[in-house]
Amino acid sequence: MSGPEQTHQTPLLVVAGPTASGKTALSLALAEQIGGEIVSCDSVAVYRLMDIGSAKPTLEERARVPQHCLDLYWPNEACTAGDYARHARAAIAGIRDRGRVPIVAGGTGLYLRALLQGLAPAPPRDEALRERLRQLAAKHGSPWLHRLLQRLDKQAAQVIHANDTPKLIRSIEVTLAARQPQTEQWQAGRDALQGYRVMQFALGPPREALYARINQRAAAMFDRGLIEETESLRLRFGDGCRALTSLGYAQAMAVLRGALTLEAAISAAQQGHRNYAKRQLTWFRREPEMHWLAGFGDDRVVLKEALRLAQKYVVATGV
Repeated sequence: MSGPEQTHQTPLLVVAGPTASGKTALSLALAEQIGGEIVSCDSVAVYRLMDIGSAKPTLEERARVPQHCLDLYWPNEACTAGDYARHARAAIAGIRDRGRVPIVAGGTGLYLRALLQGLAPAPPRDEALRERLRQLAAKHGSPWLHRLLQRLDKQAAQVIHANDTPKLIRSIEVTLAARQPQTEQWQAGRDALQGYRVMQFALGPPREALYARINQRAAAMFDRGLIEETESLRLRFGDGCRALTSLGYAQAMAVLRGALTLEAAISAAQQGHRNYAKRQLTWFRREPEMHWLAGFGDDRVVLKEALRLAQKYVVATGV
């Protein structure tokens, strides 16, 4: 999305990267400096009441800069990448109309791709196939489905967690229904975002430092009340609530069921988040237009470099 013909288009900044890399800090700093508003790009933060486990911006952070695409759905409602893209595009258009700069911030790669590039039309739902896959998951477990998806579409398996049964089922369903890997289908028939000149940042802090921060944040979630938050959601929406299979919540549910001790749950959540960070880095490294920043989003050097580039980019659009 670059070139001379796009010089006067609306600037749109993206702050991507793995979990716990400081995307919120960087997006807030950029928004305050260049007159922006933030559009969240997180597949768990779209759900109401899921605050601790999704690491949503705090009320103080939301007061500093307007933030969009948080708390869109109840946890028992489905939110697809297409659903998210429609909400995000509407939010971005509103930000543009107010004369502000939209800043998309988050780590859900598929949601970002749906927003910027669009998604190919998916095959119709096949309820009979879905039911067979649900039965297989009940019999063999979600990891069995994940291994099946790896054989059918290795790239999709890299970005879908082995315990996310609904997403695994949908990906397998789409692949089998179209007789084509889902990730190949994503390449065709897209409705790309128009009218914006996009600059994408991706945070890439040192691996050991990132893992240390992930471990600290995952443990802090339990200290802040993740078990209690999960219990409240479980009582309101039931054990089968899809959103409760998300990282952190799945481990908290295991504690509530008596399947894991608190200590084991924290360790499992830390490992799960580290694995997720690896998948996020793999995803974003495949995106050719990413400008990588070697550090955390709250590092002074990273903030300075991102701001320098962002200000130059915004000015270049004629805004």
